Amino acid sequence: MEKFKEVQDLKFKYRSALIYGLVTLLTASGESIFSSKVFQCPCSTTWNLPYGLVFLLVPALALFLMGYLMRANFWRVLTGCCKLGLPVSSGTCLQKTIFCCHVSLATALAPLTWVAVALLQGTFFECASSGSVYIVQHLCSKLYANGTYDYGNCTDQLPLVPCKKAKVAKVQDLLQELKAFSQVSGWVLTALVIIIILISISFARCYSPVSFQQLIFWKIYSKEEQKFFNSEARACATKLAKKNAKSFFESSSEKENTSMGKEEHKSSSAEVYIPSTEDWQQISSLYTYSPNYYSMLHKYVNKKGKSPNSRASQRNQSYPLDFVDEPFLSATDTL
Repeated sequence: MEKFKEVQDLKFKYRSALIYGLVTLLTASGESIFSSKVFQCPCSTTWNLPYGLVFLLVPALALFLMGYLMRANFWRVLTGCCKLGLPVSSGTCLQKTIFCCHVSLATALAPLTWVAVALLQGTFFECASSGSVYIVQHLCSKLYANGTYDYGNCTDQLPLVPCKKAKVAKVQDLLQELKAFSQVSGWVLTALVIIIILISISFARCYSPVSFQQLIFWKIYSKEEQKFFNSEARACATKLAKKNAKSFFESSSEKENTSMGKEEHKSSSAEVYIPSTEDWQQISSLYTYSPNYYSMLHKYVNKKGKSPNSRASQRNQSYPLDFVDEPFLSATDTL
């Protein structure tokens, strides 16, 4: 039992790292399968470039869009944002812009992994570059300048290089140069991604308004709050659904109801309290840092029935807290 608890604690502590690691591993494995089993370069002057670019970039775009679709925080911000008549302040627009940038950075991990692994593998780039007019002109000009091979024949033979069908050895040897350039680009992209992630996390932690231990407490609170909120919402929804269904079937079975029965029915239905649309809107909005509240639900419960302080509200909105809504450290994630 103690061992199981230790495993659960490790899962709680490193959940984000495990998720990102799993996504990276699955992306790299998928790319390897695509490049070895699915990808077949046409070795054509017309089709090499579009065919190679489609396999290099379209899966990355699909992963990027899927990352948005799978992020609950993205739908939290998007839901109801186009509704007419809602007041929009400059602080709210800035906060949503920062949030979208953070979501995009986190979502870009899988597509960038795909592109980096594809470049390190070199298969897609070799096919695409052998059909590029500019790259073909550059490589063939080098052979022609050295007096090694005729320029016109080189441009005709180079698209056949990925299939190893080039008739001249000097032209076929250009495949190694294309592969080397692809792998160097892949390592450069990998290094840039790691540096950007390190800078982003370090910048967020450096400007954190709370200490490290308070941040740990905050994340524990966020996880527990979400769990209890879901439990209470399920219980309330179940109670309301049961009451409405029971009332429907009781009304259907009785052709005529007395006025007293209707009053009793109304009073019994009023027992289930449902928050108003404005209440739901308040707890669904993005969190802005306040030293006394750990979430929008916490803020709503403590300020319910009190007149809001507009000056304090404006001051809080100038400090959008990354740790609650940002993708790396969202309210539903854990350390």
